[in-house]
Amino acid sequence: MAAPLELFSWKGSWGLPSVNTECLIVLAYARFAGVPLKLHKTANPWGSPTGTLPALKTGEDGSFSQPSKIIIEFRKQKYNADFDLSAKEGADTLAFISLVEEKLMPALIYTLWVDPKNYVEVTRRWHGDNIPFPLNFFLPSHMRRQQLARLRLIKGNEALEAGEEVEKELYHDAQECMDLLSQRLGSSKFFFGDSPSSLDAHVFGYLALVLKIKLPCGQLQQHLQSLDNLTQFCSNILTLYFPSELDEGPAHKISIQPEASDLDSGPNKKRKQLLSLFFALGAMLSYALLTGIVSVEHVSIEDSRESQDISEGQPGEEDE
Repeated sequence: MAAPLELFSWKGSWGLPSVNTECLIVLAYARFAGVPLKLHKTANPWGSPTGTLPALKTGEDGSFSQPSKIIIEFRKQKYNADFDLSAKEGADTLAFISLVEEKLMPALIYTLWVDPKNYVEVTRRWHGDNIPFPLNFFLPSHMRRQQLARLRLIKGNEALEAGEEVEKELYHDAQECMDLLSQRLGSSKFFFGDSPSSLDAHVFGYLALVLKIKLPCGQLQQHLQSLDNLTQFCSNILTLYFPSELDEGPAHKISIQPEASDLDSGPNKKRKQLLSLFFALGAMLSYALLTGIVSVEHVSIEDSRESQDISEGQPGEEDE
């Protein structure tokens, strides 16, 4: 008997099965195609077999980390949400997915990771509350740098930073993309009738985050809410395929701490705090060394002696 497929995904919040677009795409496609999965929801990407999320672990073919590769693996396992599409519908799927990735994805990256107010008040706070200690001290800022580099690569602008001009361009493209998606969907339940496909999974992966996350700067959300068929589209998928997620209301983790015992007071408590501090410092130093933020220069004994001889040979004020 073949080992079950295991999917590692960012955990959910705001009534969503995940807070990550790529994870939402994979999760939605898996539900549409009826893929039997052993699901691991986490807030620690380093705990996945690829070090990133989403990640699919198979018994035979190894592990995969990109949505496109994961979906291909699902299809190899005979789980295909696009099986009934015609050639024309298949071509439309590719065209609209390209449109979404070109026009909507950059705006979503900007609004979640680059916009200073949204990042500080929502994105960094959520990740800081949910990523395990001590990773939560530096991983959110590392992820932000990665997303900014990704956005710069997409837009072909290495100097791109947050600003009104950039924001205006990105949001204009995203709103235009939403309008085209709304026109294509029309009054249908899904983009190709009554059965969802990979196009529905991709559109849901982007729009669900825009719709559900409460952001202080929410221009994209306001425009999406004006398109009734797209908001209903997202709500239908959540209701039909992720009903258990609808009860998750809090946007941030609520931790319930047990009552303090004798072991948590006095010397033992101080010892735990010191150990935690040293562990955090060690983890952050290791990360800084690995990423090149801090470098260690090796000096040999001979170099040290030569430097000492040179310094001793130089005339000082007393030699004059």
